[in-house]
Amino acid sequence: MDKNKTLKKVKVINIYCNVCGRQIKAENGILKEDVFEATKEWGYFSNKDLETHKFNICETCYEEMISNFKIPVEVMNKKEVM
Repeated sequence: MDKNKTLKKVKVINIYCNVCGRQIKAENGILKEDVFEATKEWGYFSNKDLETHKFNICETCYEEMISNFKIPVEVMNKKEVM
């Protein structure tokens, strides 16, 4: 291998929507669409004591899910991103 050549390491991102199973678009290790990511650490007084559950939902499935809520989600707008 030539010492002057730089090897690029690209992190492969494979994220799937847990609802529909579709792979979330990524290019060169960068997500090209956003997902709803949830992590829940279950505590006592549940049937899942001390388990941690994690899942991803694509925007389409998220919109479908929240459209069935009896109480709508609270939406807050940000003025800038840090």
